[in-house]
Amino acid sequence: MLKSRSGGQLIVDALQVHGVDTIFGVPGESYLPVLDALHDSPIRFIINRQEGGAAFMADAYGKMTGKPGICFVTRGPGATNASIGVHTAYQDSTPMILFIGQVGNDFVEREAFQEIDYRRMFGQMAKWVAQIDRADRVPEYIARAFQVATSGRPGPVVLALPEDMLAQVAEVADTRHYTPVQASASPQQLAQLRNMLTVSQRPVLLLGGSGWDKAACQHISEFATSNHLPVACAFRFQDLIDNAHPNYIGDVGIGINPKLAQRLKDADLIIAIGPRLGEMTTSGYSVLEAPVPKQKLVHIHSDALELGRVYQADLMINSGMKEIAEALAEMAGLDAATKWKATVSEARADLLAWQTEPAIFAKENAPLNLWQVVQDIKRLAPKDTIITNGAGNYATWAHRYFPYGGMRTQLAPTSGAMGYSVPSGVAAKIIDPQRTVITFAGDGEYLMNGQELATAVQYKAGVVIIVFNNGMYGTIRMHQEKEFPARVSGTELHNPDFAALARAFGGSGEVVNTTAEFAPALERALEHSRQNNLPALIELRYDGNLITPGATLETLRKAAQDSGK
Repeated sequence: MLKSRSGGQLIVDALQVHGVDTIFGVPGESYLPVLDALHDSPIRFIINRQEGGAAFMADAYGKMTGKPGICFVTRGPGATNASIGVHTAYQDSTPMILFIGQVGNDFVEREAFQEIDYRRMFGQMAKWVAQIDRADRVPEYIARAFQVATSGRPGPVVLALPEDMLAQVAEVADTRHYTPVQASASPQQLAQLRNMLTVSQRPVLLLGGSGWDKAACQHISEFATSNHLPVACAFRFQDLIDNAHPNYIGDVGIGINPKLAQRLKDADLIIAIGPRLGEMTTSGYSVLEAPVPKQKLVHIHSDALELGRVYQADLMINSGMKEIAEALAEMAGLDAATKWKATVSEARADLLAWQTEPAIFAKENAPLNLWQVVQDIKRLAPKDTIITNGAGNYATWAHRYFPYGGMRTQLAPTSGAMGYSVPSGVAAKIIDPQRTVITFAGDGEYLMNGQELATAVQYKAGVVIIVFNNGMYGTIRMHQEKEFPARVSGTELHNPDFAALARAFGGSGEVVNTTAEFAPALERALEHSRQNNLPALIELRYDGNLITPGATLETLRKAAQDSGK
């Protein structure tokens, strides 16, 4: 049915057609007609404090729901601030659509106020970048944006909205709701995979990537269980299987368990379902040598262009995760499965040993035991707790020691973007307010988007934030000591009182200095968030020398000096 509507109204109506319930953004005069149309719309507009936080929240929405996270920002500075979220969504394969206000067509190409050519700016970090110059084509462009963001390898789309187009009136019909399209394995490919698995002596399943849902994760779990297969998860995709599952053997990424790394190197077959097999997952392309690994490799990915891009696998299958998981669930009880039982038990034992209290705490009397902090979280938080974090050494305590309860209990950027922790935690609580959300944030990382605590207060998002305050950019300092020992430069931080800052925003805040103080503080924080629907922050103050579970800055410095650096 044809309707006469402005470009701004057409955009909001199109978003409703495609099932959008939440938008994240920072308002701008460049898209005022959209804001006006949202006034009478059931779509919820979450007002953020900075566009980087808004884009990270949209990414978190995409990860949690599998539907495109929607973000609106103004032109120029708004778009550049939001670009970090687009880059993260691209590297993480998260469905997302960023709408950007743009100068009118009458001023374009004059370097008008805040004008940027977004096709050039976002060309390498989005699946599709376009500008809607005519109001009558709004439904078409937005339908395509949803289709592109969710089909094949999911990812971000960027649409620019010229001001004059938003004011234009057009008579045009709405489109249908989008339908994601995914490939699936052929019977011949499944038969070849079965044959390769049957003759294998030391197989390993490696899960990762996006496009999963609970049903797909359950199907893969059934496949692994019935065939006694060890299951590892790629960097920051640990929640694709319940970490308490007897077949789960650990995460493959930064700070990998050396025994797991060796097990992967010694495997005679790796079945990689979903991951791109990038630098972090492969430990700099060393666990799997590029371009031809020593292990036989089955690589299954939703993007045909990703297959063969780095690794020349023995079998490459272009398939969506739901499609391949359902097919593999039917491949149950292979005749050769019993011979892999011992491998699973050994690998699981290696994981549990890897997760015991590190010597850095067991043999030394540190005032604040970060391993025990995680044990207390495990004990006090529900199993379906969502853990979010950004980038930094502090994240190791969550990755290595926290048992993720399955899909979707982990939100973290594989792009290594700092500033992700707080926005993703706030977004998770807004999206699923009944679940417990705990955010791990570094001191330097927290201050990159900590202003979104105001968003949490405004929308009653009771996220619990744990700030690891060691007074430095820890990851950079760690590498600095390895490469330039005792020459500290550019990595020291003079921090505010994070707990007081949280209280100033309207949440609760406490400082913890000792191990004994943490569990009671966490209990109070969880209770505060549940009873008041407001954020609670716990600041952990500890010696920055405790840089990782396996090393101190002092030992790293000494090792570098002894090597002649």
